[in-house]
Amino acid sequence: MDTLQLQAHCAGLRGATRELHPDPRNILVYSVGDKTFAYFKTSEPERWRFSIKVSPERFVELTDVAGIKPARFMGRFRWITIVDVRRVPEDYLVELVEWSYQRALDGLTRKRRAQALGDA
Repeated sequence: MDTLQLQAHCAGLRGATRELHPDPRNILVYSVGDKTFAYFKTSEPERWRFSIKVSPERFVELTDVAGIKPARFMGRFRWITIVDVRRVPEDYLVELVEWSYQRALDGLTRKRRAQALGDA
């Protein structure tokens, strides 16, 4: 899966929104409600590095893998950065994204979740 396919997958999740934050942040953020579940860095030298939240167990496992590291400023909250998404098997990457999305969705109030999913 390349970055364009991954962007399409993130945008295609139910209730997901996409917002580009310009300078100085330079990130493309995917959220559900007001909770972020994934983002891409959009400026050099880190262009298209992808970050998501993972479980504590996966954080330990994944940060030992070459090309995956704790996300800058967000690592303490168990966010990881994948340097090149093409090196991660597609089904595993989809599983990680969907876990992060579900975690964000679960963090919403019942009312906010209904609004985000269009059930209101």
